[in-house]
Amino acid sequence: MAEITFREALNQAMAEEMERDPDVFLMGEEVGYYQGAYKVSQGLMERFGVERVIDTPIAELGFAGVGIGAAMVGLRPIVEMMTFNFSILALDQIVNNAAKLRYMSGGLINMPIVFRGPGGAAHQLAAQHSQCLDPWFCNVPGLYVMAPSVPKDAKGLLKTAIRDDNPVIFIESEVAYGYKGEVPDGELLIPIGVGEVKREGTDVTIVAWSKMIHVVLDAANNLAEQGISAEVVDPRTLRPLDEQILITSVEKTNRCVIVEEGWPYAGVGAEIAHRITTNAFDALDAPIARVTGLDVPMPYAANLEHAVIPNAERVIQAAKQVLYI
Repeated sequence: MAEITFREALNQAMAEEMERDPDVFLMGEEVGYYQGAYKVSQGLMERFGVERVIDTPIAELGFAGVGIGAAMVGLRPIVEMMTFNFSILALDQIVNNAAKLRYMSGGLINMPIVFRGPGGAAHQLAAQHSQCLDPWFCNVPGLYVMAPSVPKDAKGLLKTAIRDDNPVIFIESEVAYGYKGEVPDGELLIPIGVGEVKREGTDVTIVAWSKMIHVVLDAANNLAEQGISAEVVDPRTLRPLDEQILITSVEKTNRCVIVEEGWPYAGVGAEIAHRITTNAFDALDAPIARVTGLDVPMPYAANLEHAVIPNAERVIQAAKQVLYI
């Protein structure tokens, strides 16, 4: 088992799948000669050539459509969005074509395509480049949505996504690219729709995904010092959602906090809260608490950005709230 960065885990996943299947290729802005805007595709063009690592124009709607067309005829494109903020420009292709063509063809047309890239806030990228769009994509039937938090999950989920015959939205965190973690040697495939308990606990369940897992784990360490045992659950795949792992945890702890970086209104956390309340209401000893980004456009100023994004202190307060401490 090796310790590698989140960036290296993604690179390994793509390289292994491109080696295994000649129909897999990567396309996007600066993925080739520049080695990727965040160096996720470093070395892939030299290894697989310009026909399988393709630099595109700055035209997300256009190259998303090219990728969808390639998937329709049996190829397996990985389409990198330099940032998922730019996927807004490609929503027509993603929502009306990628998500619907398998359904509208009665299953005759497969859609083995992955749209991947960073989402959420980084550092002082301001309102137009700091958005969490995972709820938008989770709203669309026909799309799988993945949001890994650690290198192991990044590699295993991306390899699974590339092999699947359905379109996958694969949202990474720009901040997490340098995070290190242990990744098992050999073949690694993580099933779609299967979450993981990142930390065992008995007093409160805290649900989070993507880079918020790291915020929550910091909070859980602090809570442990105060005698509070927090269980940290990472759904990993947001659509479809692993309801059972959430219900099992809440039935053990009887309390729940949901943490997400994005806006509160119609967020993924609201859907998770609804499902827990519907399926495990009798297990709850307190109302579910949500910790989210504030309901404002992301400020540019560093101090204001820090105030908007959820932090460990707010998670700790929420945990104590549901524990009536």
